[in-house]
Parts: sequence; structure tokens; C-alpha cells
Amino acid sequence: MNHLLFDILASLSSATLTFIVYRWRLADAAAKVDSAGVGYGLALVLGAILGGYGFGTLNLWLSDIDQIGRSILGALVGAIAAIEAFKRASNISGSTGLLFVPAFTTSLVIGRLGCFAEGLEDQTHGIATQSLFAVDFGDGVPRHPVQLYESVGMFVFLALTLLALQRRSSLFMQHGFYLMCIWYGAQRFLWEFLKPYKTLVGSFNLFHILCTVLIFYGLCMILIARKRT
Repeated sequence: MNHLLFDILASLSSATLTFIVYRWRLADAAAKVDSAGVGYGLALVLGAILGGYGFGTLNLWLSDIDQIGRSILGALVGAIAAIEAFKRASNISGSTGLLFVPAFTTSLVIGRLGCFAEGLEDQTHGIATQSLFAVDFGDGVPRHPVQLYESVGMFVFLALTLLALQRRSSLFMQHGFYLMCIWYGAQRFLWEFLKPYKTLVGSFNLFHILCTVLIFYGLCMILIARKRT
């Protein structure tokens, strides 16, 4: 129930902020999405659902947890894959994701608070630690509150986003979505070392791999865009 309330709050906050920044700075970005047609939205939703539940569940199964999982990282990767495939099939070039940056970032800032409030049942807690920031989720074991770490990390990016929009930063207006992918992937990559998920390659778990893909995607798309100009 705690998680549901925070999810509702995250959705409402994301929608509100998107409306505000749309009227303020992102009308052109919204026009790009509108011009892509209904297929764009369908690809976005389908990719997010398949990626979110697919990668979320796979990670739990790999960690010997027999549950259906949901991953925001997996949803982002799935949505990107579906949108890029749709754009290629529809001969659409250039970034179309800037409109979604404030919403995605806000949903993470608030949504991770819901994960934290849910405790151990959410399967997003950290490993045991004696750190000053350790939190006992009810089982007597002090753990890294990685949910809060991620919430703070994305709050910083949200603040930078609003500042960049206020200044009409050309770098951000052109590559804001890719910059978000790099930031999110990098900070999430670090937090994954503090989680109890089973590793696949060395010290890296499934989400480490997805974070690496996300960072590589962001960097490559920026380089490609700059070469075109």
C-alpha cells in the first residue's frame, strides 16, 4: 500500500511537471512526439511493459527469488529499444525523448521513496552495512538504503534539468534525453554494487549490464548527432 501511494504521487507529480515544462520550454519537443503518430506511443508503452516486467522478473529469478518483478531500468531500456526500432522503420531521425526527461526523473525521485517505504518486500533493499546511513527494514539487519541513494541522485539531475531548461542550454535541448540516460545509468551502476542480486559476470549483475548498455547508448547517440551537425 505504501508503494502504491508513492506510485500515485509520482504519476501525478510527473504529469504536472511535464505540463508545466511543456508550456514553459518543451513545446517543440512535444511537437516531435506528436508528429511521430500513434505508433510511437504504442511502441513506447509496449517496450516499457515488456522491458520492465521482463528484466525485473529475470533479475529476481537469477537471484533465486520466485516472484514477478518490475524494473524501471528494464522499462527504460525496453522503451528505448522499441522506440528506436519504430523510428528506424518510420524513417524518423533525431532525438524525440526530451519531453519525457522531467517526468521520468520525477517518477524516480518519488518512486524510490515508495520502494524505501515498502522495505524488504519490494526486493530493492541494499546489502548489510555498518555505514552511518544504514537502515533496519525490520529484520534486525542494518542495510544500505540504496533506494534513497538513487532518489537523491536523480533529484540532483532533476535540479540540473530545470536549470538547463531555464537557461535554454543548447547542449541539453539537443541531447537532454541522452544525458539523462548516461546520468541514470552511471549512478545506478554504482548502487548495484550495494545490492544482494546474484552476479552474472565477475562482480556485475544483470542491472550492471543494462546500465552499461544505457550509458553506451547515450554516448553513441550524442556522438552520432554531433557528427551530423
